[in-house]
Amino acid sequence: MTELTTQLYDTMVDFFQAEQWPYLALEGNSVLTMNFEGQNARWTCYAQVREEQQQFIFYSLCPIIVPEDKRADVLEFLTRTNYGLIIGNFEVDLDEGEVRYKTSFDCEDVPLTPALFKNVVYPNIAMMDQYLPGIFSIVYVEDLPFETLEEVAG
Repeated sequence: MTELTTQLYDTMVDFFQAEQWPYLALEGNSVLTMNFEGQNARWTCYAQVREEQQQFIFYSLCPIIVPEDKRADVLEFLTRTNYGLIIGNFEVDLDEGEVRYKTSFDCEDVPLTPALFKNVVYPNIAMMDQYLPGIFSIVYVEDLPFETLEEVAG
């Protein structure tokens, strides 16, 4: 690792330790995995340092796999949701049914501070927690995407 990426990784670890988030380090110091419990569910998160690109990415993984017959409706719901989002976006693996929310920052030539991490981690978990009921509603109750978005987004 270069000095900057070591600093990036160390700052990431310091942030999660200061926030008292238990984590497990994966892939030789570039990825941390952790669990988060929101108001609507518990899910897995990944914090990743991309060393060469000098980037930090944070993912929240939806705790359910969307069944194939529900993917089109969930995709519509999340596409409509993404259109109005400022920080981050939902991603859907159409082959596997995995849904995740991604936020990130590029830290090239930027002083590293805990605030950089806070400003992508906490909006990420807030968005996943806000929109999880909509995903659940479409998958389990068979609600319509547009109506569900109106209910969830307010």
